[in-house]
Amino acid sequence: MNVAIVGAGGAVGREILNVLEGGALPVDNLRLFGSARSAGSRINFRGVEYSVEELTADSDFSGIDYALVSAGGDVSRQFAGVITAHGALMIDNSSAFRMDDDVPLVVPEINGDDALVAPRRIVANPNCTTIQMVVALNPIHKLSPIRRVHVATYQAASGAGALAMKELETQHADVAAGRDVRPERFAHQLAYNVIPHIDVFGDNGYTREEMKMYHETKKIMHAPDIWVSATCVRVPVMRAHSEAIWVETEHELQLDDVRHAWQQAPGVELIDDPAALQYPMPLHAAGTDPVFVGRLRRDISGSGISFWTVADQLRKGAALNAVQIMQYVEAHK
Repeated sequence: MNVAIVGAGGAVGREILNVLEGGALPVDNLRLFGSARSAGSRINFRGVEYSVEELTADSDFSGIDYALVSAGGDVSRQFAGVITAHGALMIDNSSAFRMDDDVPLVVPEINGDDALVAPRRIVANPNCTTIQMVVALNPIHKLSPIRRVHVATYQAASGAGALAMKELETQHADVAAGRDVRPERFAHQLAYNVIPHIDVFGDNGYTREEMKMYHETKKIMHAPDIWVSATCVRVPVMRAHSEAIWVETEHELQLDDVRHAWQQAPGVELIDDPAALQYPMPLHAAGTDPVFVGRLRRDISGSGISFWTVADQLRKGAALNAVQIMQYVEAHK
């Protein structure tokens, strides 16, 4: 396969390279693209050094089978025509095309076949928080259709990029040294704090991040009747997002049936032994591929169930999911 990575120097771009490095996918030809600032930098992949090319309107993607793009929505919109001009399938990690009717929004464990019909040669990678949630929800939905979801997210600094991770480190050092903290990537100081605000606020009081979970869940699961209410919170964790989820289904579920469904589901790993203090945590999920689930219990405030999930948003929430889309399409040619 001939593969291009756009945004190769960013946190997600580098994680895509890590996923490919450790996988069995044959990459016969690799090209790396980035901004003018990163152009010329060298990146090692499978023992070979590659130079990052500047992405311009004259960039030639002929011969490229798949372009994995993680450079932000503005770049995706500006260069989509350039990237797909010669038939490359653009797997886009931004929000630029996710809700377009003619662009499939894909989590391969759930709706991989949607990626096989991409009239614009673009497949969208969902938001990281949505990916994690729907992978955990889909086995439940198969037991009984889901009617309503309430979710509170606990999102790591890395969800805002490599510079945000660095800022969190700097803030902790500044606090420890008694220096003033000057937030740049976050609305407020994140060190020793939580911020109930990710992305911009809308007229309905929800942020754009929260509304992504609402809209994207419906599209991925082909379930317009699922209603999602989210509160998205940034927490001082370096890597891996956590979510507390409450689910109402059409029919009452038995907890053992839910556990069994998770154990059989691809991409899900159950850690649920409260007596032994075993449950998913970002400390252990960082750098891994599964969506971990645990703390399963009946919702005592009404009908339904409640559980906790953790996943590395740079892996399954971004890079891994993009690579899995590529794998799925390649396997179903």
